[in-house]
Amino acid sequence: MKKRLNEIFKSINYDYKIIIKNGANANPLVEGISINSKTVKSGDLFVCLEGENVDAHIYAQEAVNKGAVALLIQKDVDTVSVPCVKVDNTQKVLALISSSFYDYPSSNLRLMGVTGTNGKTTVTHLIQKIFEKDDKRCGLIGTLGHRLAGSDKYLDNKHTTPQAPDLQHYLKEMLDNGVNNVVMEVSSHALDLYRVLECDFAVALLTNITQDHLDFHVTMENYAASKMKLFSSLASSRVMNKHAIINLDDPLSEKFLEVVPDGVKILTYGINSDADIKAVDITYSSDCTLFNCITPVETFEVSLKLRGQFSVYNSLSAISVALAEKVQIKTIQEALYDIENIPGRFEAVSKKPLVIVDYAHTPDGLSNVLQAARKLVPDGAKLITVFGCGGDRDPTKRPKMGQITEELSDKLVVTSDNPRTEDPQQIITDILTGIRSLNSGHVKVEIDRARAIEMALKEAQPDDVIVVAGKGHEDYQILADRTIHFDDREVVMNILNKLKPVI
Repeated sequence: MKKRLNEIFKSINYDYKIIIKNGANANPLVEGISINSKTVKSGDLFVCLEGENVDAHIYAQEAVNKGAVALLIQKDVDTVSVPCVKVDNTQKVLALISSSFYDYPSSNLRLMGVTGTNGKTTVTHLIQKIFEKDDKRCGLIGTLGHRLAGSDKYLDNKHTTPQAPDLQHYLKEMLDNGVNNVVMEVSSHALDLYRVLECDFAVALLTNITQDHLDFHVTMENYAASKMKLFSSLASSRVMNKHAIINLDDPLSEKFLEVVPDGVKILTYGINSDADIKAVDITYSSDCTLFNCITPVETFEVSLKLRGQFSVYNSLSAISVALAEKVQIKTIQEALYDIENIPGRFEAVSKKPLVIVDYAHTPDGLSNVLQAARKLVPDGAKLITVFGCGGDRDPTKRPKMGQITEELSDKLVVTSDNPRTEDPQQIITDILTGIRSLNSGHVKVEIDRARAIEMALKEAQPDDVIVVAGKGHEDYQILADRTIHFDDREVVMNILNKLKPVI
């Protein structure tokens, strides 16, 4: 894409002032939008964001030296060689100009946004699979990365919901490649930081609201309010036939229903409530999950290879989207049955013992995973859990996760999980404050994550079930001074291969 500076800004509804000094080119040709001075390319418009730790205004001259042809600023900078566009909020305007630069791609897509604490990654994958089963090309954007329709290859996002320039670029790329449907995870951070501003959503979906990200949002009220922005944004969406899909079993569902704009169709789903789309007669086994799905159209059977009650909720949400988008029931049934697993989401990496790797990193998510795993433990066998908590994140959930794991596991090993700049031992100490019985037979501590996994595997009997929680699909460990390669699934397989043949 290439556009003149004036062309980008004339289409946004926001006050701005262009400052020109010493004969700088007043209307340069912009070839890209950048927020990182280290990766600025010649022809870029560089946006000076004020973050929690870094104010990019101090890198304005560096960006110009690397080829930036214009700056977007919210306070004066000491540079005179390029035009500066001054606004009162560069974070917000970044989203506006990103959408303008890429010609508002979402207005020509069926863009489906999935928000909530748990389940977003699984739900987006289920939706994509259903659409592709229906021969509707569907792109995906989320925690695992982004990928075009028909591809199993993920390209890195760096964030669950990408920064606005990247997000609009991906949407434009998908549109240009004949993709008409895109499903994406929408994080609370993205909603508060305007990353999805100017995205025209056709569907907004809520999975659930439980404690997470309080290091950023401070209170649960703020956290929930950020999620609600996805639903209120449907009012300004320029597409037709919009739907709000809400988990009616969630305690905050009524508050979400209240913010749905007039004219937006509402579909609710659930297990324990009188929802529009409801699962009944649910049965679980080690191989599958079965239930009958009651809908306003008809009742039909659903057979999943995915396990656990959370998989039923995730399936109900995907079914709701599919029905809203006029997918046939038979297609929905076939697509859901075909899905073996989602990377790092209750993913079984061996059978004897059964080792499950999961991304669960919140109290509710961990509780759901362990309850589902408990149903797979044969009589006389044990459930062993290996988990930790991430550093530089909400510390109040650590003792809660310790308590949950102690209550639901026969044995547990507390370890590290992306400690970042915090002392791993302090994080573990926080977890242990929630554990009542610290006897050596039930609870063990091993700060080295690989050794912790090995400890659990060596203790396990063939019929035991081991849950390694917290990292899921991640193939890295974030330490204070570096990031190293670390994949729970690889570690499990390597240890098992040394101990005995994997079944």
